[in-house]
Amino acid sequence: MSETEHPAPLTASAIEAHVAALADRSLILLDDDAPFRQRLARALESRGFSVTAVDSVAAALKVIESDPPAFGVMDMRLEDGNGLKAIETLHQARPDARAIMLTGYGNIATAVAAVKSGAIDYLSKPADADDVVKALLALQDHTPAPPENPMSADRVRWEHIQRVYALCNHNVSETARRLNMHRRTLQRILAKRAPK
Repeated sequence: MSETEHPAPLTASAIEAHVAALADRSLILLDDDAPFRQRLARALESRGFSVTAVDSVAAALKVIESDPPAFGVMDMRLEDGNGLKAIETLHQARPDARAIMLTGYGNIATAVAAVKSGAIDYLSKPADADDVVKALLALQDHTPAPPENPMSADRVRWEHIQRVYALCNHNVSETARRLNMHRRTLQRILAKRAPK
């Protein structure tokens, strides 16, 4: 692989230099988990971003409508709605804004919905501040480096089954038919926890 396909990973000093060179460092952080929100806001500010931290979709929409930021880090599930709404609104108000979705409910269907709403990436919580910044600063048209800890084949299979199950409105018989799988086999898979 050439270096253009997999750029060298960003170091802490390279991240700070990259952020410092940005014309607009405004960022909205939407998360209703107060300790996580405060910790991530401090970490992002220490890396050079100008952070507005909010705890509800309604508060995020007000910020976005009054002065759309250049960056967004949005939680998926909040008490008053869904972070996808905030990403859609940010993307409409400022098409060049770069936003990522954070969620503790990691699955492929959620990732697809986030990207369709305008997110540039999707990270599972608890996300490390450096991973968040790297996702926000990722260059367009560059293939990212392979993940350090990719999902196992069993987990990918489980995620696919969960996605089809959700698309079939949690109907076991219909899901089994579409996956060409015996109904009882599917029920056993659905009853188990997600593989690592």
